[in-house]
Amino acid sequence: MIGYLRIANLATIEELEASFSEGFTVLTGETSAGKSIIIDSIRLLCGEKAASDLIRTGKKEASVESVFRIPDPAPASAEGLVAEGENELIIHRQMTEQGTGKAFVNSVLVPVKKLKELGNDLVDIYGQNDHVFLLHLENQLQYLDAFIGGLLLRARIQRAALGLKASLREKRELESRDRERTQRLDFLSYQIKEIEDAALQPGEDEELLQQRNILRNAEKIGCLIDKGLDLASARDESLATLLSRIEAVTAELAVFDPSLGSFREAFAQSAITAREFADNLIRFKGRQTLSPEKLEQSEERLNKIAKLKRKYGPTIPEILDFARESKREAADLASSQEKLGDLQQLIEKEFADYACLAGELSASRTRGAAALERLVEKEIALLGMKKARFGIKVVTVPPSASDPDKVREWGCEEVEFLISPNPGEELRPLRRIASGGELSRIMLALKSIGKERDPLKTLIFDEIDAGIGGKTAESIAQKLRDLSRTHQIICITHLPQIASFARHHFRIEKTVDRQRTYTSIKALDFEERMAEVARLVSGSQITETSLRNAREMLERNREET
Repeated sequence: MIGYLRIANLATIEELEASFSEGFTVLTGETSAGKSIIIDSIRLLCGEKAASDLIRTGKKEASVESVFRIPDPAPASAEGLVAEGENELIIHRQMTEQGTGKAFVNSVLVPVKKLKELGNDLVDIYGQNDHVFLLHLENQLQYLDAFIGGLLLRARIQRAALGLKASLREKRELESRDRERTQRLDFLSYQIKEIEDAALQPGEDEELLQQRNILRNAEKIGCLIDKGLDLASARDESLATLLSRIEAVTAELAVFDPSLGSFREAFAQSAITAREFADNLIRFKGRQTLSPEKLEQSEERLNKIAKLKRKYGPTIPEILDFARESKREAADLASSQEKLGDLQQLIEKEFADYACLAGELSASRTRGAAALERLVEKEIALLGMKKARFGIKVVTVPPSASDPDKVREWGCEEVEFLISPNPGEELRPLRRIASGGELSRIMLALKSIGKERDPLKTLIFDEIDAGIGGKTAESIAQKLRDLSRTHQIICITHLPQIASFARHHFRIEKTVDRQRTYTSIKALDFEERMAEVARLVSGSQITETSLRNAREMLERNREET
């Protein structure tokens, strides 16, 4: 509920503050005094678009600030903005002449769309041209579901529908890709076969490159081998022979100088190394053949590997990884037909669950619609629409297990409220033929029927009394008073019957000072209320009779409150 409101530099308001209480509050005043500006300021706090021409002439910016008292636990839209144990939201909105502005909630900067989320949980505004709730079919269905206590079941249906639709989409994708799947399998099979037929071995390319290098230089290598053998061991003066001789001389000298013995061992080891080198050269020579066929085979193998590298990866390990990944994909594709069968079984189960839940809600909606029709007709009759008939059209659209579009998250029904304002006329859609006054009264009837919902929510009725009077006005006043026991009610009215039923009364006044217009608000005590109600009764000429009538109305209704 709204606890405090402050407006600065908005239209004819330069500075205005008001504290509101729970229960039934009325705002009265002369035509064009600025009552609607106050309601417009609350709309701005609820995220409505701000026009720069609302800013007071000569001012660069306007602001609206309010303290809302909220229930515990706080609404979901206020999550993260209210500390645990607190029950207040301070909403502040600033607007500049450039069309920009800022919004704050509990001193936290928020986008304007956040105010709209909060506003949906905090305030409902019903005016002559402001019955968005009743003009949207989804809201009519939502109301019916709340009336029958079906919101939890509807949430279960939504979860079931989302799961079923996801499975149906997956099935469609699998089926649409069936031809692509076959083509992809053929292509993967070709790639896998090409790699497997190559029988690649890690490191093979490096060995082949080395082998090709040797084969290409076989003649030069043969000459070098012969020269090495000649130097190492083949000649009489070869390295191995000379090392053996110097080793023998060193052995003889070591008899005379033992320190030379260590050289003998080194020369002996070197001689062995020279002979081993020669043996390796002989073996290397034995492996070399000047076969053109062998070189051609190496070239062909390297070309084949190079082709595979261009197609599947720059190294042999990466080519083999590509083959393994392709096999995995091929296995998945090959098993997709099996997956399709499993998915079909899942869809059948999910559809059965969805249909069962939706059928249960459908039955409740049909029964609830009939009960709601009777209650609304009774309520609107008390509000001056005695001859009006109210109906609810419930159309069930059967779900389809093959069409995601026919699996609806809200169930199988399309619901529309109908009305026949006058005898002899057929029921027609409420959103098309009801007048603003009729919409206001129907909204009041619906709120009266569902008055236990949305506790602490503020309901604002902007001139709900248009076009009515007498006993009907008194009936509306009684409804508003009854509704104020569970909601904060703020009502702009021109009727004394409604004003006299209120618990709190504010007068909106417009004054002109030095060619500037000012709108102000004043909370009225009993005597001031009596004068204001008398003005509503008799106009600007307040008489003793109108004052007596006003006092009587206020005292009677105060006793009944």
